[in-house]
Amino acid sequence: MVLSRFFLAAAVAAAVILSAPFIGELRRWIRATFPGHFVLVVASAVALSIGLAIAVALFRIRNRRGMRYTAIAASLVLGVAYAMWTAQGRPEVDVVERVHFVEYGLITFLFYRAWRPVGDASVLVLPFLAGLCVGTLEEWLQWFIPGRVGDMRDVFLNAAAIVCGLLFSLGVDPPDRLSPRLNRGSLRRIGVSSSFVALVFAAFVYTVHVGVENHDAEVGSFRSLYDNATLLRLAQERAALWKAQPPIGRPQGFSREDQYQSEGHLHVHERNNRWDAGDLRGAWYENLILEKYYTPVLDSPSFLSKTGHRWPDEQRTDAMHRSEAARAANQAPYESLADVAEGRHFIRPWRPATFWIVALIVVFAMLGVTYSIDRR
Repeated sequence: MVLSRFFLAAAVAAAVILSAPFIGELRRWIRATFPGHFVLVVASAVALSIGLAIAVALFRIRNRRGMRYTAIAASLVLGVAYAMWTAQGRPEVDVVERVHFVEYGLITFLFYRAWRPVGDASVLVLPFLAGLCVGTLEEWLQWFIPGRVGDMRDVFLNAAAIVCGLLFSLGVDPPDRLSPRLNRGSLRRIGVSSSFVALVFAAFVYTVHVGVENHDAEVGSFRSLYDNATLLRLAQERAALWKAQPPIGRPQGFSREDQYQSEGHLHVHERNNRWDAGDLRGAWYENLILEKYYTPVLDSPSFLSKTGHRWPDEQRTDAMHRSEAARAANQAPYESLADVAEGRHFIRPWRPATFWIVALIVVFAMLGVTYSIDRR
């Protein structure tokens, strides 16, 4: 490994991670400076970056042309195919996700260059693990930032970008030799790195996705990062805090996201959507969840609504009467889908002890297998 190249790769990776609070500000600046052209501006920047990378790559190729052209073409085909497969049909979201391919393609190339002299299969595995770790840390930090979302789905998106980056790196600067056998110490480096990345990913998933499924005879069930008792305590705390300092200013990228408030807004959104869609039963129960567990979100003015989100008495009474028939016809406990995104629950009701037992078993199994094989 070339230390100077490794430190450069690490510095760029750190810059990508720490830039997370600024990305939201950059997006707002683009929208304000080029109104109505956000998608065009970002797409043009992505296309220009990829085009420049291809031009540099083609200029560097002097030998082994067939293999190198094939690797570069494969990276482009894979990237386009994955982008089309994961497209959500929302141009602003889709074009931002394409930025990941540029970011993680660059990060992968830099780590690949650092390990290139090793000359065995670890030159492919270690950059992949490094990129995956960077992607996980970036998503983890985004979870704490208002307006950004940390999601393990995006980690997998980053993984696809990393694979494309590896293929592109092989085309641009293939190793002088690439032995299928691992050199002394390479297996241990792979094992330790894999275990570390697995531990980081587990901690990320636990922080962002692991929650509880709360059951309440009055309101049904709903998923949250907090249990019923904690939600009631947070409601009291926020009511006192927001009475003196209502959250009326739009959170900026440099502040900490209030996950309790964000959950409340999800239920407000779900209630309003169900009401507009004519699902009176669902709207009624979502409102009950809000009234019982997210009262400060209903009553406090915020950056989303200067008057809060509580239904006026007339609307609440009307909703109660109009939903009676639907509630009588469907006696099954209500299950809220407020946290569902893209067809999947964002919050997973896994037991923390079970989650960490499984995660640690995987981590120590990786280490055990690595050291047992390395001794042979």
